[in-house]
Amino acid sequence: MRLAWLFLLFVAFNASAETTAAMKSLEDYAFPIRNDETREGIRTDALLIMRDGQMVYERYAGATNAQTPHLTWSISKSIMATVLGVAFGEGRFGLDDPVAKFYPPFSAHPDITIKHLMQWASGLDWQEDYEYAPLNSSVVAMLYTRGRGDMARFTAEHSSAHPPGTSFLYSSGDSNVLPAALKGMLGAKAYADYPWTALFEPLGIRSAVWETDASGTFVGSSYVYMTAQDLARIGLLMQRGGQWNQQALLPKAWVDFVLTPFANQQPNAEASGGQWWLNRTASGEKGPWPNAPADSFAALGHWGQALYVVPSAGLVIVRYADDRDGSYSHDQLLKLALAAFGGEGTK
Repeated sequence: MRLAWLFLLFVAFNASAETTAAMKSLEDYAFPIRNDETREGIRTDALLIMRDGQMVYERYAGATNAQTPHLTWSISKSIMATVLGVAFGEGRFGLDDPVAKFYPPFSAHPDITIKHLMQWASGLDWQEDYEYAPLNSSVVAMLYTRGRGDMARFTAEHSSAHPPGTSFLYSSGDSNVLPAALKGMLGAKAYADYPWTALFEPLGIRSAVWETDASGTFVGSSYVYMTAQDLARIGLLMQRGGQWNQQALLPKAWVDFVLTPFANQQPNAEASGGQWWLNRTASGEKGPWPNAPADSFAALGHWGQALYVVPSAGLVIVRYADDRDGSYSHDQLLKLALAAFGGEGTK
């Protein structure tokens, strides 16, 4: 009996030591010595990890704390997709509905559907460049110069480069037409509060701020702010297949759609579904994060913002950051988080 007890104690000690070492490796990677002058290297503002719905890790840096509504950048796209999922469940639209049915300025593109916008496959001629080619950038012009007054209309004025649904092209323009279409579905009065009444309040999210353009349309591509804890609630909703408090806040059909890889993705491109990034391709191959399970998916934003969901490991991970030099690796962070909190699943 004594030998058995000693063996169990030895196993527990070694498991604890391994967990401690894995945690240190995660922290050393996510929170190196921070250089706020040069803005070089990995600069994590927040890292929050939930396992099976329980908080297991939370740390902040820089000016960010647990009460800070952090700019999510393009995580906003996945948040808008989740809001639209509630509207879909209410029967307000179908995926094959023409965008022009809800947003008349899109009458010049009668064949583009809601589904095409959701899959970044409108076929519109769009340049999604930021710092690297600002003078030729459609997104910079939309967010900061001639398109900022009415971002959806600015997008509608672009010509077609490909037939809708035939080619993937990541586009913040596509994403900003979606909230304009939602306004047409709801009417201006209901629209102003809809993200809160439809999604944020049911999830208990209290920190959310969502900027609009001058036309009063939510900037679905970029401008949601919320705390890390609140963003994790959206991850939990998706991890649970749209269920919240034993009710289907999102229809299963919607969750299945947004997590299904776009069939016409280009080879070697990042795998995407409906405004979410996936770790598997339409052909069933592993996606861009080889050290994470194939069922992993994420909402990703500029300068290192990330909401990762790993259903097979029970993990939801929120990372806020101010990365500027491209040195951060999604795959490395997922590998280290899985080692510390979820094992190294390869589903």
